[in-house]
Amino acid sequence: SSSSGDEALKDKRARILSRGLPKQKPIEGVKQVVVVASGKGGVGKSTTAVNIALALAANDSAKEVGLLDADIYGPSIPKMMNLKGNPELTPKNLMRPLKNYGIACMSMGFLIEETAPVVWRGLMVMSAVEKLLRQVDWGQLDYLVIDMPPGTGDVQLSVSQNIPIAGAVIVSTPQDVALLDAHKGAEMFRKVHVPVLGLVQNMSVFQCPKCKHETHIFGTDGVKDLAKTLGLDILGDVPLHVNIRETCDSGQPVVISQPQSDA
Repeated sequence: SSSSGDEALKDKRARILSRGLPKQKPIEGVKQVVVVASGKGGVGKSTTAVNIALALAANDSAKEVGLLDADIYGPSIPKMMNLKGNPELTPKNLMRPLKNYGIACMSMGFLIEETAPVVWRGLMVMSAVEKLLRQVDWGQLDYLVIDMPPGTGDVQLSVSQNIPIAGAVIVSTPQDVALLDAHKGAEMFRKVHVPVLGLVQNMSVFQCPKCKHETHIFGTDGVKDLAKTLGLDILGDVPLHVNIRETCDSGQPVVISQPQSDA
């Protein structure tokens, strides 16, 4: 009958589709993976990822935390975490992460010269991401924080489809242009069945150090409005503060160097 023929066709399509998607395989030794993402570049995603990793470790000294820089074209974790050098190899030919402030870190920046551009096509980038995910000896980690590249492209899809992710954190400024891309980022994670833990509103307000007058350089409450639209939580509201920028640029992130400060 035509109905049984339709069912057979549906089954065949489902089998073909399931073969096309990679099987999610956990990273050995890693319990929970949290990705920090943004639709747009320049919104402070890497700064947020670094300080989240340090805060997770600071809140519970019994927890082991790692930080993976998946931004192949613009790796910034080495500078922010004050790390240089090439990873050693284990007898099993796995790379050993470099460590600072108790955080195990891996980045493309450890494998190339600091000023060398990565002029690669997509397939080479995907191969590099696969190596950073699978060919690193993380030991035993409670949390691995992944600093994703901006956007909703190959790297984001590959990471989301290849490993189980506990949740995604989306970083945005309150600016309309950034919010459009943040919305796309949140929807992308929903499509690939990654829970979005919430949004971080970064560079929300600037306070003049002399007169204390507050200026909303990038607009007011844009991320809070987006969170309402998407039905998500606001996880943090971070001001535009010179200390946050200076400490990350000097390789001493604010969570570790100024833990009692407002910033």
